[in-house]
Amino acid sequence: MLSRLLSAITRYMAVIVLVTALAAFLWPGAFSFIRTSWITPMLGLVMFGMGLTLEPGDFARVFARPGPVFTGVLFQFVLMPGIAWVLSRLFHLPPELTLGVLLVGCCPGGTSSNVICYLAKGDVALSVSMTMVSTLLSPVMTPLLVKLLAGEIIPVDFWSMFLSILEVIILPILLGRLFKRTQPKASEKATDFLPAFSSIVITLIVAAVVAASAGKLREVGLVVIAVVILHNLLGFALGYGAAKALRQDEQQARTISIEVGMQNSGLACSLVALHFASMPIAAVPGAVFSVWHNISGALLARGFARKSLKQQQNGPQVQP
Repeated sequence: MLSRLLSAITRYMAVIVLVTALAAFLWPGAFSFIRTSWITPMLGLVMFGMGLTLEPGDFARVFARPGPVFTGVLFQFVLMPGIAWVLSRLFHLPPELTLGVLLVGCCPGGTSSNVICYLAKGDVALSVSMTMVSTLLSPVMTPLLVKLLAGEIIPVDFWSMFLSILEVIILPILLGRLFKRTQPKASEKATDFLPAFSSIVITLIVAAVVAASAGKLREVGLVVIAVVILHNLLGFALGYGAAKALRQDEQQARTISIEVGMQNSGLACSLVALHFASMPIAAVPGAVFSVWHNISGALLARGFARKSLKQQQNGPQVQP
């Protein structure tokens, strides 16, 4: 029963996050016990879990096939920040929301992208490698890109953000790797719970941000939702198109599409809490993105999987 429960939580994560976000929006007082100050340690727990799942082979694969990995990571840190900047200008977003959208765009790949890639019949090894590399690069790339794109409208302290990402992302991953190395049996048992645990923690982060910003979200909700949906869908589409233009195979193109379109939006929320607490509405795009990209990712994975099934059913075309 426990195994089925954990599997159901992971499988229906998108639905759970959506229902929780709606409840937090409609009845924010019911979620006031989840403090926004908890976002950073909660994200650290998710990253600790990521450290538990990493294997030495994950690092070896990066050096064995660096081309697709670094191509995808390059798209990650070029396309998503660029799309965020363009959308914030097209929709004439105020500085606080512009910052929130740019933070989402400048973050590394999302923690749930590997599961979505598996469901989409993509290249899971490439997905894990891309998530790992973009995450390890994020202490430098995220504050650098935010400073370049948002520095004119809002003061951005590069070094402070750099240290925060080291503490929130890199340190928990290293601790997870250390725990796995020193406590292999305990980490193996914990691994069975990690997908469901991560899903629950991400849901709590979304609930905290939505409940804290429910009033402002009512004022700007439709605009933020429109920008987030476009940001995510354009990331999927341009990631896939760019991969195909560089002659990546179908599995690699699917993987790059998913990795580019899905962001670690929990990190965006955490950075707002740590560095831009005077502008809490800046966390709203990250919260909305956390809800939406799990829904769109699941739908995209289903479409890719059906395409693969149809190709298998049709079989190879035999020339007469």
